[in-house]
Amino acid sequence: MKLPELQKPERYVGLYIFDFGDHVGVGFTAEEVAELLESEKYKQGKVYKIHRAYPDGKLELKGVPSQVFQLEAGMLFYSSELETAGRDFKQLVNLAVENAPPCRAKVHLAKYSDNKFVVALIYPAEYDDEVSSWLLDGEYKTGGAAEGGIEAVQRYYDYKPEILDRHQLFGKSEQISRSGQELLTSLKLAVQR
Repeated sequence: MKLPELQKPERYVGLYIFDFGDHVGVGFTAEEVAELLESEKYKQGKVYKIHRAYPDGKLELKGVPSQVFQLEAGMLFYSSELETAGRDFKQLVNLAVENAPPCRAKVHLAKYSDNKFVVALIYPAEYDDEVSSWLLDGEYKTGGAAEGGIEAVQRYYDYKPEILDRHQLFGKSEQISRSGQELLTSLKLAVQR
């Protein structure tokens, strides 16, 4: 895979490279990659996320399976008391108000049983690293057990706990995603942004 030379490579950290087979494009957003993978024509494309960029133009990449763009991941924070879980829920919503998460997400306060509650933060799986960093940077802490990942969210959905409260979080996006015809007309460009 031959990548184009990038001006200011550090601007591309967190964006994606899409390998079309006959050429590559650098600088796609997660939403753009998801749209390309949903299309019949580009569903076989290979995707790489840019994790680091160096001043000499070298990029550190991580391959991303296409299925990731169709899944939800999450973080589940457990508590044995409703009052504690409610506090954790409010703390997470307040964090999002003060500092928007990196993507859209939903937060549920749910009840499994009389002594098992959960605060579920659910988001598109391709943002797993960014959401983890956002929680760490925001110093979000709970007193109980926690688990995360795609499987944890699936178990949560399968169990169907009683949702006591919910909140939609809106992510901040430094990059505006293109869609439809606007996206398709730029696919031959080696550098997207």
